Amino acid sequence: MAQPGKVILAGTIAKGLLAEVAEGLSKLSFKPKLVGFLANEDPAAKVYADYSAKTCVENGFEFDLRKVSKEDIEEAILAANIDDSVHGIIVYYPIFPRSSRQDQYIQQLVALDKDVEGLSHKYIFNMYQNIRFLDPPTNKQKSILPCTPLAVVKVLEYLQIYNPALPYGNRLFGRTITVINRSEVVGRPLAALLANDGAKVYSVDINDVQLFTRGRGIKNHKHEVHEQEGWTVEKCLPFSDVVISGVPGSSYKIDTNLIRDGATCINFSSEKNFDATTVKEQASFYVPAIGKVTISVLLRNLLRLVHNQEESRVKAATKNHVEAELKSSEG
Repeated sequence: MAQPGKVILAGTIAKGLLAEVAEGLSKLSFKPKLVGFLANEDPAAKVYADYSAKTCVENGFEFDLRKVSKEDIEEAILAANIDDSVHGIIVYYPIFPRSSRQDQYIQQLVALDKDVEGLSHKYIFNMYQNIRFLDPPTNKQKSILPCTPLAVVKVLEYLQIYNPALPYGNRLFGRTITVINRSEVVGRPLAALLANDGAKVYSVDINDVQLFTRGRGIKNHKHEVHEQEGWTVEKCLPFSDVVISGVPGSSYKIDTNLIRDGATCINFSSEKNFDATTVKEQASFYVPAIGKVTISVLLRNLLRLVHNQEESRVKAATKNHVEAELKSSEG
């Protein structure tokens, strides 16, 4: 008997996003340049850098990988910030694996208008506060979201977990989602994004479970977090419409017997958190990896930065013109 579940590969989802990117790129008279900084010997970072380069070039962008020492990374980023030929900057972490504070500091060195990963404080603040634009009330410059959490959102949109009949910003209303991973890089921001879009999200960490929600009837503007005393992942799974997992350990496997029939399961870890055979017996959709979607989102973010940079230039030129007109009239 055929298994009821359907496996959806990241490459299939990425095609639509890359078509959207190609359309945006066709409207430009130049190739946006993304600069990547590699200041470590981490094999995973090198693989990501090489794949970033390959995807950029294949899709009509320029990519410049700059290998620098840990001692020179600050000056290298600051130089790229003021280089008009550079439109986006990506830094491959970890640089200082024993000090997350140092890596956080490096993240904040990247200029806001070139931060393709959305890691600057302003972008993180906007994400958690559910502020979607940099320039209210005109709302012409969209805030940048971190690539991997946004990639998961794009997967959910592709699978029509987001309900397009509902108003923008509320399209996950009625959905219950479990996210297994609460890292500051992916898990926590992902839970916040999904809750801000109207879902009830159970965020599972090694020690506890938290509920991210905009309240009953999604009345609140942004999500709030509640501790779920005594809860474990086993309590969350049976009534979750979507289960998203990103546990890095090779020994971790989700008990698929607890997943309700017809749920959607997404794995964003480099390890397989779901058993590929049994998950297809329970889930309606199973997405085993999202890497190609993440890279597509990276290019999409780069185009958004280019758009925002142009809007800033137009705004500055208009302001200068108005000021010149006022001085002229006063004279």
